[in-house]
Amino acid sequence: MKTAVHIREETESDIQAISDITLAAFMNVPVSHPTEPFIIHALRAGGALSLSLVAEMKDRVVGHVAFSPVTISDGTTDWFGLGPVSVLPEVQRRGVGIALIKEGLARLKRLGGKGCVLVGDPNYYLRFGFSNIPDLIYEGVPPEVFLALSFCGTFPTGIVQFHEAFLADS
Repeated sequence: MKTAVHIREETESDIQAISDITLAAFMNVPVSHPTEPFIIHALRAGGALSLSLVAEMKDRVVGHVAFSPVTISDGTTDWFGLGPVSVLPEVQRRGVGIALIKEGLARLKRLGGKGCVLVGDPNYYLRFGFSNIPDLIYEGVPPEVFLALSFCGTFPTGIVQFHEAFLADS
C-alpha cells in the first residue's frame, strides 16, 4: 500500500531538511559532485528560486523540487529550469519524484510559465512530455540529455542559460 504524498511550497523551517534530502539523494550519483544543495542555497539567496516544493509523507519532508528562471538567446521569457529534484533514498521509487514534478509543472503553467527545460535522463523525463528540441541548446551537455516541455505548444530557438547559481560549489 502506498503512503499518501502531500506536496506544498517550502517554508523557512524546511530549508535544512531540503539540504539533507538533496545531499542524500545525490550522494551516490556518478554525475554529481554533489553540488546540488549549494545550487538550491544559491538560487534561494539570489532570489531565483521561482518555485520550491516539498513532498511530505506522514508529516515528514521526504522530497524537494526547485524551479528557476532561464534565459534564452532569442529573448523568449517565462521559461524555467527544473532541478534539482531530490527524494530521500529510502522512499525513492514510490512516486514521490513524479508527484513533485507533476505538481511543479502544473503550478508553473498556472503562474503563466511558457515552458520548462532540464538536464536529465530522457528515459525518466519523457513520461512528463519532455523531449529533445534540436533548435534549443544548452552548451556543454550532450543534446540527448537536454530536454524541454512547452506549455503553449511552441518552442523558442537558441541557447539556454540556467541561473548562475548552477555554478555554485560551496
